[in-house]
Formats: sequence, C-alpha cells, structure tokens
Amino acid sequence: MGTEAKTSANWAQLKPELTAFNAAMIVAGSMVGSGIFIVAAEISRQVGSPARLLLVWVVSGAMTVVGALAYAELAAMMPQAGGQYVYLRESYGKLVAFLFGWTLLLVIQTGTIAAVAVAFARFAGVLFPAIVAGPVTMHAGLTRERTLALGVIGLLTASNWYGLNYGRLVQNSFTAVKLLALAALAIVLLMLPKPVAITANFAHWPSFWGEPGWSPAGLMGFGAAMVGGLFSADAWASVTFVAAELRRPTRDLPLALVAGTVAVIVLYLLVNLGYLAQLPLHGQASAITIVGQGITHAQADRVAAAAMRQVWPAGGAATTALLVMISTFGCANGLILTGARVLYAMARDGVIWPAMAQLNQAQVPGLALLAQGVWAGILTLSGSYGDLLDYVIFAQLLFYLLTVMAVFKLRRARPAAARPYRVWGYPWLPGLYIGAAGLLMADLLVTRPRFTWPGLLIVLAGIPVYGLLNRPAPVQATA
Repeated sequence: MGTEAKTSANWAQLKPELTAFNAAMIVAGSMVGSGIFIVAAEISRQVGSPARLLLVWVVSGAMTVVGALAYAELAAMMPQAGGQYVYLRESYGKLVAFLFGWTLLLVIQTGTIAAVAVAFARFAGVLFPAIVAGPVTMHAGLTRERTLALGVIGLLTASNWYGLNYGRLVQNSFTAVKLLALAALAIVLLMLPKPVAITANFAHWPSFWGEPGWSPAGLMGFGAAMVGGLFSADAWASVTFVAAELRRPTRDLPLALVAGTVAVIVLYLLVNLGYLAQLPLHGQASAITIVGQGITHAQADRVAAAAMRQVWPAGGAATTALLVMISTFGCANGLILTGARVLYAMARDGVIWPAMAQLNQAQVPGLALLAQGVWAGILTLSGSYGDLLDYVIFAQLLFYLLTVMAVFKLRRARPAAARPYRVWGYPWLPGLYIGAAGLLMADLLVTRPRFTWPGLLIVLAGIPVYGLLNRPAPVQATA
C-alpha cells in the first residue's frame, strides 16, 4: 500500500446529499452524549466553587467555538471526505494524518461509540430494571446491558449501511428531540429554583476572586477540570469527515460548525445553572438526602437525575433516563455515520487497505462502517473503552492543536489558495486557542500523568503500523 493516492476518477464517489441543517444536526448531535448529565459532579469536586464550575464551562465553550471557527476555514478550503484527516495530511504529511486516523478509529471514535452505547443501555436499566439484572448465561462477561449496547451499535451501523438518507433521518430526528428536551430541562430547573440551593451557591459570589482556588495549585486543578467540559462538548469536528457529502460544503460546513457548537455550549451553560438552582454544590457522600449529597456527591454522579428529582420526585429520574437514552442514541449515530468516512479517506490515500474505500450499493463506505462497528463492539465487550478514552485525552488535544496550527501553516505555504471562509479574529483568536491548548496539555502532563503518557504511546504505536502497512512493493527481478 505504499502507492500514491488514486485520483477521484478511479473511485466511486460519495453522493452530496446533506444540507446545512443536516450538518448542524451532526455537529450538535455528536457533541451531546451523556457527559452533560454527569460530569458536573467531577468538575465540582475538582474546582470546589459554583463560580468556577460555571467558569469551566465558559472557558471550555469558548475554546470549542474558537476551535470550530479555525476548522471552518480549513473545511471551506478543503471540502473533502475525511475532513480533519485531510487537513493534517496537507499540512504535515501522510504519517501525521495516519496517526490521527489510527488514534481516532482505534480508540477515540470507536471508544466513544462503545461508551455512549453502554450509557444508553445503563440508563435504559432505570426504566427497565431487568436489563441490569445479571449476565447472559452464554458468556459471563456478556451482560444484558452490554448485549443491548451491542444491539444499538449493530442497529445504527445497519441503518447507515443502507444509505445516507437513513443515517441523516436518525440524526435529524434524535438531535432535534434531544436539543429541545435539553432546553426544556434547563427551563424547568431554572424556573423552579430551590431556596436552599440558591443561598448555598450564590450568596458568596462577591468573594469569588479572593477564594484560595486561584493559587497555582488551584489553577492547575482548574485546568484538569476543564477536561470534563471540553470532552462533554467533543466530537464537533466529526462533521468535517462528511464534507464530500454536503451539497454546498464551502458555505454549509462553516455555518454548521459555528451554529452547532454555539447552540450546544449555550445549552450546557443553562443546564449547569439549572443544576445550581436545584442543588447545593457541596455535599456529603454519606448523606441520605439528595440535597445533602449536593452536586459533588450526587448518586453515581447523576447530577441531572438528582436535580430533576428535586423538581419531580416521582418521575424525575425516569424522565432524565429517557432523555439520556435519546441523547446517547443520537450521539452514537452521528459518530458511526462520520467515523467510517475517515477510513474511506485513508484507504483512498493508500495508507490502509484499499477495500475500505469501496462503496456499497447505497453509495456509502460499507466495509468501513462494518469494520468500525466490529471494533466498537469488541471494545464494548472488553469494557476497556473507558480507560482508553482517558488515555487519549491528551492525544485528542494534540491533534486539535496541530489542526488549528495548520491554519497558520497553510496561510504561509498557500497564500493564493481559495478560502471561501476566513477565520474571524485571525491571528489572535486561533493564536489564543493554541496558547490555551498548549497550557492545558502542559497542565495535564503534570496533573494526570497516568493518562497522558499512555495516550502518547497509543499515538506513537501507530508509527510502526504505518511502516508495516506502507512498505514499498518489492522490486521485481529482471531477466
């Protein structure tokens, strides 16, 4: 496979059927999974202040939107299947692009698919307790929960196999419902506040800037806490993978990236304000009441469920479980739809097996979808996806950083290239993103070394794989 990438004339082409609305639904639907319903507990334990909890979401949201603005320039400039993979290839060469694709498909995309599918099954167990009642007898590790998760992955892989129309129908419907439901959740929590929570969380804000959390150690803890915010809003760049299937990619990709990320970040801020309107931030793990446990020690970190039980004691937990199921189902569909296009782009470049670039009768990369689904299923059965996702947090930030830096690199290397959209605030905004991401990566190397270094090893393990898959063809002896 060490040959040059084949021209588009040699391959069947993906069909451009997606609209700007479809693209925005992919952005928002891929971002909103299960994180927003649970990560507030871990963030609160790390930052120890309602104001800093909200600030984590503000800073994480700002980084997400600025990153999306930078990607929008690259997306409009190179509207090709594979998106971010293509930007890295054009900026740094095939090896760096391969390492991104390797990490994405080995862990990031497939691990997230596995995680959200299991989250779907886990919250389904709130409505149907038999799901978590024990293992299926055929295999000790094949619990009913994991069996349902495998069913979700299989169903969504099959629906996308039968064509882009099926995938976008699922994406549009589930994303629209979950965004409306998330907005309704925020409104309900904010309109029916609890005095005990308001007093506990908002009475001492004048002393916010004098709190000890702004010490050097506190600032490092704040950086570590941002991981929860950033990766609850992650996967927004997945829409770039389907650029070749947009009708008007040079216009619609920038619009979808910006509109989708802004909408989700605003909803995330409102939902977290809603949590603070219902529950005190601080609590005790040993407390027997929801209020006593607070946000920091909400049962199983299910902050949304605890907040909704404050509003509706009888049905709050079930309502939240249904919302998480809708959210994770739509998120898994977006990830499955988009991820296979990276394998497709890599195969077209000749860096992985050419069969992954074959389109089925529905004009979608069927073998790539199948390979992605099988590997996500293996991760689901192994239960290792959670650890793997922790390990690649640093690597994911590294690829984001490199991609935003590509805006600067390509402006210098290709000044005359067509750029239908230019990032707003250049060079200051993308420069701020690079600086913030660099500081956060340095912080994680110190505060979370158990996760950062293994993540780098996963990325670097792709180098010998690249060499193996791309060995030059043996020279034929001549007579």
